Amino acid sequence: MLETLSAESVLEVLKPVQDPELQKSLVALNMIRNVAIEDGNVRFTLVLTTPACPLRQFIVEDCERAVKTLPGVKSIEVEVTAETPQQKSLPDRTGIDGVKNIIAISSGKGGVGKSSVAVNVAVALAQAGAKVGLIDADIYGPNAPTMLGLEGAGVAVKQTDQGEILEPAFNHGVKLVSMGFLIDKDQPVIWRGPMLNGVIRQFLYQVQWGDLDYLIVDMPPGTGDAQLTLTQAVPMAGVVIVTTPQTVALLDSRRGLKMFQQLNVPVLGIVENMSYFIPPDMPDRQYDIFGSAGGEKTATELNVPLLGCVPLEIPLRQGGDKGIPIVVGDPDSASAKALTHIAQQIAAKVSVAALA
Repeated sequence: MLETLSAESVLEVLKPVQDPELQKSLVALNMIRNVAIEDGNVRFTLVLTTPACPLRQFIVEDCERAVKTLPGVKSIEVEVTAETPQQKSLPDRTGIDGVKNIIAISSGKGGVGKSSVAVNVAVALAQAGAKVGLIDADIYGPNAPTMLGLEGAGVAVKQTDQGEILEPAFNHGVKLVSMGFLIDKDQPVIWRGPMLNGVIRQFLYQVQWGDLDYLIVDMPPGTGDAQLTLTQAVPMAGVVIVTTPQTVALLDSRRGLKMFQQLNVPVLGIVENMSYFIPPDMPDRQYDIFGSAGGEKTATELNVPLLGCVPLEIPLRQGGDKGIPIVVGDPDSASAKALTHIAQQIAAKVSVAALA
């Protein structure tokens, strides 16, 4: 080991420190940069693979412990930044310029809170510092504008040499396109498959997304045209399956999960929504209204991760109705903490897959 305090000795003692998710050396991964020494004060930059890293503080503390073993160290300053890796490309699918990772939030059946999960995960990733977009691909029931506080907003249409380009709406750190911006409030969308496929492709390729770390796609329920269009058009970092604990929801979620596996889309995990009810006047109690442990059992049987369980709380519903996602309106609530944790788990798994 190098005896003197220098940039080289700092890198040397940091070589054994690993990224817990990737299980590789931070130095080997080029995650330690800009090492500087001045009068015993050590400064360096830690470059994480996602701004939403769930183990950020753990990694920083590991680095500090390693550097403190060097003689002459008076203080340690770690600047933490992130560079989200690009998902792997596929020869038969066209990526979106500037978009690093495309993640679908899907469900086997409606009414399980898939849009609530998609919106809050998108906002939680943005709160962590990521650049995030959201496609409301539920063409027949576009609710994301209401949940993001963009009801009544619209998208600007620009004429370019490549045709019409949509400028997404923006709120809570998230860019959004939705069918809800293109139709009247009470207007039903009465379309067959080819028209639905066309608008989903427009949302993918004819939107001025700019640079995004994550593009979240809120899918319609089921295993139909929208799912096929998305999976056959773009390379996807993965899909998250949302379910509730009761048997009928779990049965449909299994079918949805199997569909994505058959289409060679990585399943990042299962989210169990409405896991239990927390009465507002008795916050220390919980009731398993829709059953219990269904998501955990299904995840175990299908050998996929359980990303988290989100309780049923009145403020979660109220936030969606008011356009203030729970991770913004009540970040200390049980549901907000669960959704933030789920967002972190999704980001970590996407990074591992991209760097594998």
